[in-house]
Amino acid sequence: MRSSWWAVVVAALAAPGAASAQGDDLAGVEIKVIPVSKTLFLLEGAGGNIGVSAGEDGILIVDDQLAPLAPRIKAALKGIVDRPVRFVLNTHFHHDHTGGNPAFAEGGAEVIAHHNVRQRLAAARKEAGTPVSILPVLTFGDSLSVHFNGEEIRALHTPRGHTDGDAIIYFVGSRVVHLGDQLFSGRFPYIDQDSGGSVSGSIANLERVLRELPADTRVMSGHSPLGTLDQVREALKLLKETRAVVAAAVKKGRTLEQLKSAKVLARWDRYAWDFVSADAWLETLYRDVQGPRR
Repeated sequence: MRSSWWAVVVAALAAPGAASAQGDDLAGVEIKVIPVSKTLFLLEGAGGNIGVSAGEDGILIVDDQLAPLAPRIKAALKGIVDRPVRFVLNTHFHHDHTGGNPAFAEGGAEVIAHHNVRQRLAAARKEAGTPVSILPVLTFGDSLSVHFNGEEIRALHTPRGHTDGDAIIYFVGSRVVHLGDQLFSGRFPYIDQDSGGSVSGSIANLERVLRELPADTRVMSGHSPLGTLDQVREALKLLKETRAVVAAAVKKGRTLEQLKSAKVLARWDRYAWDFVSADAWLETLYRDVQGPRR
């Protein structure tokens, strides 16, 4: 059974304004502060995990969870260092990662994201009535660097992954990377194919992470505990193996219903969870193998 906070996250993915309306469901959520290094921290709560750079220059955060949690996030940040939040970097547009943008922007922070994040948030807010301050004011294409608290914090666009606007955030000096929802450790990932995401793109992006980052890099992700590149390797193996099985079946002319009936993903049942069942992941893979809709 889904916890109440995950139900709010699901609502946020489907309809950006819904999470605020269900703020009462988040009443029991606590923001946990996990030290990563002298200047880096990971905040867990409800929605996407928050990466934090805190020091003499102030505070930079990677993502900001759901709107009703902003006061609790601010209190947790103040407990780390009593300095202003100067920058917010969004890993992608989903509202369990961007819902707090207005609260931090209105407090003086500059919100930064890939061009496509602004475009998708702008389109969504017309329907949801979300404040205009949710929109990033600084956007980038391939990459952007913020030099802050003694190190380079590098945002790199990773195309066609979880969405079409994903960025990984690499803390160069600390050798820590925030992958956002490019990594779902130990479970089937959620790929938002209606927002430009793809399995094949996710494979390419995770291969890039393993190829370009140092072997001792520590890994933050949207919904998993602090880990290492071993979790990335496991996730990549899952993507490649399951896609290969479906691709081979599609080449033989098998339909989606035939694949479901045959339970072709039974070997990977342990990766199923409340939001992405084995059948849901199979549907994602089948659509990816079939290619773009015409």
